Amino acid sequence: MPTGKVRFYDEEKGFGFIQTDDGQDVFLHATALPAGSAAPKTGTRVEFGVADGKRGPQALSVRVLEAPVSLAKRSRKNADDMAVIVEDLVKLLDGIGADLRHGRYPSGSHGKKVAAVLRKVADDLDA
Repeated sequence: MPTGKVRFYDEEKGFGFIQTDDGQDVFLHATALPAGSAAPKTGTRVEFGVADGKRGPQALSVRVLEAPVSLAKRSRKNADDMAVIVEDLVKLLDGIGADLRHGRYPSGSHGKKVAAVLRKVADDLDA
């Protein structure tokens, strides 16, 4: 069976293309993906059958061999550093919580900074 990497996949449209190991583009339709699987991400290594479609080769019975390691995972902080960041974040949120209990919201600029920190920590944890 041929192998290759997903060049791109549009989940909304339900199709994309695989670039085979020898450089050929193969059409990938959602119906060729395993039932119940998530949409493949760019760079995912796959194995697949090939059939001649209306406009060229089309992938059949796609099987994921190896999902790509995300850039976020490669660049995220180690667990010890994240533990310190999360502990500091808890202290920061405790202070905001105390102010809120007294009817005071943080200032607009302070609220934006806290929201940005929360998003960054969430991204690092989700990677």
